[in-house]
Amino acid sequence: MKNFVPTERTKVRRKPDRGSYDRELIYSILDEAFVCQVAFIDNGLPVVVPTNYVRVGDKLFLHGSTASRLMKTLASGAPFCLNVTLLDGIVCAPSATGHSVNYRSVVVMGKAEVVEGETAKLAAMRDFVEYVIRGRWATVLPPTEQELKGTLVLAVPLVEASAKVRAGFAVNDEKDYSAPGWTGVIPMKWVSQPPVPDPRGNPAISAPANIQHYSRPQ
Repeated sequence: MKNFVPTERTKVRRKPDRGSYDRELIYSILDEAFVCQVAFIDNGLPVVVPTNYVRVGDKLFLHGSTASRLMKTLASGAPFCLNVTLLDGIVCAPSATGHSVNYRSVVVMGKAEVVEGETAKLAAMRDFVEYVIRGRWATVLPPTEQELKGTLVLAVPLVEASAKVRAGFAVNDEKDYSAPGWTGVIPMKWVSQPPVPDPRGNPAISAPANIQHYSRPQ
């Protein structure tokens, strides 16, 4: 698995020691999350929109309504920037300005391609559902023909990408540790809560194991 080659758009300049172009690391971050922020230009103004995604091989897939501003803009071939960030901890330093966070993030630069054809779109929709909750597709109603027509699916080839990671404790000078405040890291973790049943659902159907014990990545 070849690493990404840094470009002028993806090269990490601020704190370059935290930057990485390792494809395995970048994919692991993308696979743990499923919500990203997409930045693009609309009528000359910068716009950032959150959306979900799925990685399949060396591509990301995005989907949304055919009426969506985000989807229509990306489908036109407009360039965009996509970001994913996982918060791993809050860093408590001896000085106010030394506080930080531990994180893993990925930036992807690219252009999208429209996924054509009912079969390809249906496969992508299945990937979306299975990426969020593995084993879910077999237990729910598939998209109708009308729902497929109203959904735009885009593929983003992963060509330009970089990761940036911070881990560990504060980087203050030793003299700063004379301050009376506690120093260390508050670890953060994305943990699911007990599932809440839909009051309109069938009470005889209990939550399966993939719902009761949900975790990321799937």
